Amino acid sequence: MNKNDFFNRVEELEAKAGSLHQELGELKEQIKKLLEENKRLSIENRQLRKIFKRETDVHRHTAAAAPATVRKVSVAAVAAASSVMEEDVEQAEQERLDVPGQVTETVGVGEGYDNLARLYHEGFHICNIYYGHLRTEGDCLFCLSFLNK
Repeated sequence: MNKNDFFNRVEELEAKAGSLHQELGELKEQIKKLLEENKRLSIENRQLRKIFKRETDVHRHTAAAAPATVRKVSVAAVAAASSVMEEDVEQAEQERLDVPGQVTETVGVGEGYDNLARLYHEGFHICNIYYGHLRTEGDCLFCLSFLNK
């Protein structure tokens, strides 16, 4: 084996090792992204299960108060009942806050604030930077400063 052939083989092996190293780095990045997405989806799934459980508990409570013959309720009936209940609550809130001479738009601002606060407490960002993204690292200072305004 001549010196040039030996040197050429070493260069080829070095190039192959470099490409393998690059492929391993790319695979490592893909695995990292998949693990992060899996974690994010697990947290989101847990949050949605909590919300679903809370909503079904409320519907079970209202269904338990109904007579036994009316316990089988369709999804459309539940949705209609919940929207009617929400309208009743909003109307009662409107009547409670209705003061002569008061502008009614201030009630709308309060409702928007309540919706944002609810979204934040359900685990979502409400700040202009990450709006709608799931909060994975505890409280967000941007969201908290927005709520405190």
